[in-house]
Amino acid sequence: MRTILLDLDGTIIDSQQGILSSCRAALRALGHEPPELAPKGLIGPPIEDVMRLLLRPFGDDRVQEAAEAYRADYGAGGLLLSTAYAGMPAALAALREGGATLYVATSKRTVFARRILEHLGLAGFFAGIHGSEPGGAMDEKPEIVAHALATHGLAPEGCVMVGDRRYDISGGHANRVRALGVLWGYGTREELEMAGADGIVENPADLAASCQRV
Repeated sequence: MRTILLDLDGTIIDSQQGILSSCRAALRALGHEPPELAPKGLIGPPIEDVMRLLLRPFGDDRVQEAAEAYRADYGAGGLLLSTAYAGMPAALAALREGGATLYVATSKRTVFARRILEHLGLAGFFAGIHGSEPGGAMDEKPEIVAHALATHGLAPEGCVMVGDRRYDISGGHANRVRALGVLWGYGTREELEMAGADGIVENPADLAASCQRV
């Protein structure tokens, strides 16, 4: 079986509660009363893009300050509100049993991704966990995928990127990696198909078979 690169938020874990809570905390830290927040558009992009979107109605351009406030709150406890999607531990086990080597490629900070996966008892499934780093390094999904490929000497034609948003599809394709979109996260079928997904997976139980077919 191929090497599988998996997104984290919306693919392995349901992180909505913690992310929205920390988004509200970041807005309050900058003196704004947060509006009602919905996950659409807020889960998947780099957090700087999310903060830019949330600050726009307030006419506030303190994006970096908001991102730092978000990460401080998220690291203090928001990340522990994440849960694994039903069926995901079994899906990861099936991939491994089928001979796949698994890596995480996420826009979330690497340290946060590792803490979440360790907290949920899932870190052992992965040969590597790759995310964004302080200082602006590897904030975009194409850079993160490229870093994972280079770090482990992976051939793009032997890999599949799996994720729930268009960023995952474009991140894979930018590196000549085929990409599957999943429907249990925060993206829609339309979004994934418009991004050019090489296949759509409807539930975690179908993931291993879909990775073999792509």
